[in-house]
Amino acid sequence: MSATADHAEERTNPASKLGFEPGQVVQEIGYDDDVEQELREAIEAVIGQELVDEDYDDVADVVVLWFRDEDGDLTDALVDAIGLIDEGGEIWLMTPKTGRDGYVEPSDINEAAQTAGLTQARSISVGKDWSGSRLSTPKAAKTKR
Repeated sequence: MSATADHAEERTNPASKLGFEPGQVVQEIGYDDDVEQELREAIEAVIGQELVDEDYDDVADVVVLWFRDEDGDLTDALVDAIGLIDEGGEIWLMTPKTGRDGYVEPSDINEAAQTAGLTQARSISVGKDWSGSRLSTPKAAKTKR
């Protein structure tokens, strides 16, 4: 494949746009039949391996959390996801778009992220029915001496 083709793939692969990188361990939570399969496949193509599921017993670089309004408490789900990633890791919170079953209000996402100690960096369309919010864990606090 040529360098030009590589750059073209980076522009068209939604996972590259979201910042996924080769070799990352990406843990997926909340998978169901309604998730954006094309995005899942794109993430796997970029990272070079399959997504790991909820039973994975090591830390991940990134968590992809598919969350619908009826899935319970978002703050609890985010706190649980934080425990699955390395310090400084990211959570991509995937929620149904406006007007879709399971839609989550942006204010609810913001409040849950803040309560869980996460910083919301950006939101982006990740498919026909889903939006993604990039949430970051705080970097390790520097201790003063």
